Amino acid sequence: MKARLWMAVVSIAALISAPLSFAADDKIGIFETIFESSQSFDETTAALDAALKASSLQLHGTHDVRVPDDKHQARVYVLTSPAYVAAAADEPARTISAQILRIAVYTQGDAQTTYVNMANPVAHAMVFYADSNNYDAMMAAARSVAGEIRDVVAALPGKAMSRQQEPLRREKHYRKFKGDGPARMMAKFRTFEKSQLEIEVGPQQDFDATIAAVVAAVTTSTVSDADDSTGWEIIAEVRLRDDAAYLGLTNPYIEDKMVRINSRFRGDSKSDRSPYPGVDHVAALPTEVLIVQVGGKTRVLHYGQMWRMQLYFWDSGYRAFTANVGVPSAIANSIEDVIEGAN
Repeated sequence: MKARLWMAVVSIAALISAPLSFAADDKIGIFETIFESSQSFDETTAALDAALKASSLQLHGTHDVRVPDDKHQARVYVLTSPAYVAAAADEPARTISAQILRIAVYTQGDAQTTYVNMANPVAHAMVFYADSNNYDAMMAAARSVAGEIRDVVAALPGKAMSRQQEPLRREKHYRKFKGDGPARMMAKFRTFEKSQLEIEVGPQQDFDATIAAVVAAVTTSTVSDADDSTGWEIIAEVRLRDDAAYLGLTNPYIEDKMVRINSRFRGDSKSDRSPYPGVDHVAALPTEVLIVQVGGKTRVLHYGQMWRMQLYFWDSGYRAFTANVGVPSAIANSIEDVIEGAN
């Protein structure tokens, strides 16, 4: 009852105060650039740390991304909004990826200017709540939390902005997202739910024991270098509710590939001083493992990486995907190898 009441309240609030809304034909970025800092990277991240502490958002982890050759600086913040989590209380456990908020701070351009962007909560709500009976309320909640993130960042020294960032798609596309263009075939024409692949763990365990076993398996894995996909680190562990938990994972391999692939075909925005423009896509991190109770069973899920990489990196182009066709399976297989049989 409380969750439904909150949905009604947030719907009205969002209609009144949302700084940005979308028409049906508008193209919406999976990322949104929200700030250009007038300070250095270190000064910006310090100011953001302080602003987040003073906000209602909950910070669950940060990670300094390993950009190739250390040519740029980049940090990812993993957060949740208690209000947004409450609004989604009646939604299926398998939709919790929409509730994980991510902010990225990174340097770009010849002057290595510091920018802030976010993984766009509105675009994510369109994907994960597409079939919800409360779709309009969840969209309003997503707009509200996006506005809250913008407000937090706007208090920093610099200039607030709101630029939808590629890849761009219409709402209709997000709500049926199965990949893009001819590469949909690579994602096997799967929606997000069908792209959630189950990992078999050891003997049947209860929910809390399964979380502990998976965390232990990941934290004891050996992380390799950017040339090898083996081993993973946990950026954030988030228990969203009694039947749903989230682990945000990364390793040098996925960071290197995501930055290089998205930079390779962006010649108009590359330079000697700024060789990796794909650093503006690091809010795609971390990749997810979900532990949920569905149908009376505890399930450990991760995403088919071709589906996920198209969601975040389709602007790299079809050529980039065909040139790196083995990367998604290498990432997915590595995650499974670490977690399978955890007990």
